[in-house]
Amino acid sequence: MGKIFLVVPDAPVEAAAELKSSRTLGSAGIRLGVLDNSKGNADHLLNLIIEGVKKDFKVDSVVMTRKPFSSKPATDVILDQLAKEADLVVSAMAD
Repeated sequence: MGKIFLVVPDAPVEAAAELKSSRTLGSAGIRLGVLDNSKGNADHLLNLIIEGVKKDFKVDSVVMTRKPFSSKPATDVILDQLAKEADLVVSAMAD
């Protein structure tokens, strides 16, 4: 299995920190959560990320959520859904 890296958008890729997890995937796949902040083209960026994750890891499910307004935080309902249905969450902004 490949390594998982966290990349902070404002940091150079060389400075990415390796994610260390106590959860092992084994034959089980990732339950991937996606939070679209509702800015233009965020859905396109997130779809590219999902495709990339699926190439390197087994993904059992993808939970797609979208904030109603980009200028406001995600609602508790959205956050609770992601916490319940996803092992990890990817969020993106774009224009």
